[in-house]
Amino acid sequence: MNQKVNWFFEKDTNWQKEYQKLRAILLDCGLTEELKWGCPCYTLKTNNVVLIHGFKEYCALLFHKGVLLNDSNNILIQQTENVQSARQIRFTNLDEIDELEQTIKAYVFEAIEVEKAGLKVELKKTNEYTIPAEFQKSLNDNPDLESAFKALTPGRQRGYLLHFSQPKQSKTRQSRIEKCMPKILIGEGLNDNYKVQKK
Repeated sequence: MNQKVNWFFEKDTNWQKEYQKLRAILLDCGLTEELKWGCPCYTLKTNNVVLIHGFKEYCALLFHKGVLLNDSNNILIQQTENVQSARQIRFTNLDEIDELEQTIKAYVFEAIEVEKAGLKVELKKTNEYTIPAEFQKSLNDNPDLESAFKALTPGRQRGYLLHFSQPKQSKTRQSRIEKCMPKILIGEGLNDNYKVQKK
């Protein structure tokens, strides 16, 4: 039990009892408790195995390499279509956690074996993502933008491509591209601090 993480379990939330039960289960599996991304994260030799997090509708265990788990009980959920590796088990009350306690432990132990075996998730490469036509036109029309985009890290490139691809309407995609161009030109990712000085 890591004292630095206690505040997460003591804060006023709808999920306090559920969080505490999940913590007890995970600590019983022999993992190290750490604080990462503002959430309790359970690791094996510094490798992330599973974390506890909560949302308005549910709380969940997030298995970092959940896609590699067997999921014989068919309870793992892909949070969004763009999440490649992680999978969740979601809970809406304490009774669900109590009922699934042994199953949860089985999944955690399998996740530990995945880490011990050094298994990796084959992530989709940046060049496998579709470039929206509107962004391709902007790249073709603006060599500086094309050079700046190519100079970004693969993760930043993927972030922009996903962001630009989401809207159904072309004008919305175009609007997103125009708003992001100044950030791309100074080498920033979608969620980096915006350093461009507004005139």
